[in-house]
Amino acid sequence: MNAKIMRQNGVSVAVLQSETPLITNVQSALDLAMTARYETGCDRVALNKGAVCEDFFVLSTRLAGEVLQKFINYQIKFAIYGDFSGYTSKPLRDFIRESNRGHDIFFTETAEQAVDRLSAV
Repeated sequence: MNAKIMRQNGVSVAVLQSETPLITNVQSALDLAMTARYETGCDRVALNKGAVCEDFFVLSTRLAGEVLQKFINYQIKFAIYGDFSGYTSKPLRDFIRESNRGHDIFFTETAEQAVDRLSAV
């Protein structure tokens, strides 16, 4: 995992990049959140889409809801960045749209957009 801290609007955001999935279940997501907070001191984390297992994007697995609830419970604002255009599921598209309307969880195309969103809330 490659971690880079970006500062914007007086806020620090940990931008994480991995070629292999770091989030494969709820425990791995919690481990990632706590490791990122401990190692970077940031309570805002952006992660590339490739570091999230594909089951996350199948809402019937309930993995996305359980993982994102952990980030909210531990007061870590979270963004996943990457290309989501290949997903045709209407419920997933609705989920992404509703998440982006909130203040805790975001789905963006680029790491820069993720930092913009995370540093604005």
